[in-house]
Amino acid sequence: MAWPTAPIRTERLVLRESEARDREAFVELFASPEVGTYVGGSRPRAELERSAPEVPGRRPGFFVIELDGAMIGMITLDPRAPGRRGHVRPGGGETELGCMFLPHAWGRGYAAEACGAALDWFAGALPGEPVVLCTQSANDRAVRLAAKLGFAEVERFEEFGAEQWFGVRTPPA
Repeated sequence: MAWPTAPIRTERLVLRESEARDREAFVELFASPEVGTYVGGSRPRAELERSAPEVPGRRPGFFVIELDGAMIGMITLDPRAPGRRGHVRPGGGETELGCMFLPHAWGRGYAAEACGAALDWFAGALPGEPVVLCTQSANDRAVRLAAKLGFAEVERFEEFGAEQWFGVRTPPA
């Protein structure tokens, strides 16, 4: 897949590569206790300030979500690690969707808008490829978002000390 992709524009958002100007928002995102609730906890701000690269997240499959010129979240489309539970192919190799948003952006439909655009881009880049999603079952918002985006539950299992919801989105043939 060609990377970097041109910015993806939706009605309200821009999905783009990360830039140096996003560094402080990355620190805020990963230091936020609210964001860390279902992803293993937050990280100490001082540690993030020391260790975050000048341009965090610059790699294929990583999108910054921008609203009115400022980063409000991120989306990842990464290969699901073969040693983890949750696969829809015998040998694994599926792409996994992940997203995180700053708390001030929650509840406004940005996640559905941004993830839908990223999934549409992915379907155009790799037609017919399934995308998987895994989240804690207790994360009601993420499970509802998965259903809204067309993910169907495949299984639930225990991982990282919590029940996980695992689903797949298979694009139409």
